[in-house]
Amino acid sequence: MESWDICFRNLSVGYNGVPVLSDINATLPGGKVSVILGGSGCGKSTLLRHVIGLAKPIKGGILIGGKDLFTLSRNDFRRLRKRMGVLFQDGALLGALTLAQNVVLPLSEHLRLQKKLLREAALRVLRMVGLEEFVDYYPNQLSGGMRKRAGLARAIIADPALLLCDEPTSGLDPITAARMDNLLLSMHAKYPGMTIVSVSHDLASLKTIADYVLVLGEGRAIFAGTLQELYASKNTYLEQFLERNPGPVSLDFDQKRNPEIEKILQKWLDS
Repeated sequence: MESWDICFRNLSVGYNGVPVLSDINATLPGGKVSVILGGSGCGKSTLLRHVIGLAKPIKGGILIGGKDLFTLSRNDFRRLRKRMGVLFQDGALLGALTLAQNVVLPLSEHLRLQKKLLREAALRVLRMVGLEEFVDYYPNQLSGGMRKRAGLARAIIADPALLLCDEPTSGLDPITAARMDNLLLSMHAKYPGMTIVSVSHDLASLKTIADYVLVLGEGRAIFAGTLQELYASKNTYLEQFLERNPGPVSLDFDQKRNPEIEKILQKWLDS
């Protein structure tokens, strides 16, 4: 399988012309597992949306496999997108479809395949993620961790060159999160040419899966390098983030409520 680098060149992204991230310059190496790390609201998912091609940058470019995503013709853009698999944060399964139907959706929407072949394809990837026996279940009959694994199965149904994962361990208990990490590593071992990008703020997951790390914060890229280089960094913000150190926190608990609101609230509580 061809390995695709993802290159950010002078990239600024945001909404309605207002930047969330500015002047990002980094390369996520092909055939490796990269983690885009940062605090809540720092722009991780926004950056991922642009890599998928769901939004256009304010300025700069994104090169995937050497091709500038936003200067491609419409046909070339669609051709490149076919080689991407996406695991959305909540699995993004359709409630009216069974697990098998959800998993083969990328195939059934674009290819004319017999139902027998579609089911065979569904069973193949569900077997890989340990969900074969739930093939005819509906999403609301599954746990959160199972829905994430099903979302991963759908993401790899067409053997993508690029697998993009948005918070794959969020909302999961530690054991289920560790299983998801192991599943991603097993996936990478099976498809060594696949480039995997995971958006996360999970430090345990970072240590388990990352070859390369891009850290976002304060509207920019604070760090780009290997996992070993990250933990060797003396950057104050990085040390604070990795050690879960909140720094000095000033809270004022002496604020008084308006007496009129206090009276109404007390009356409501006593009623």
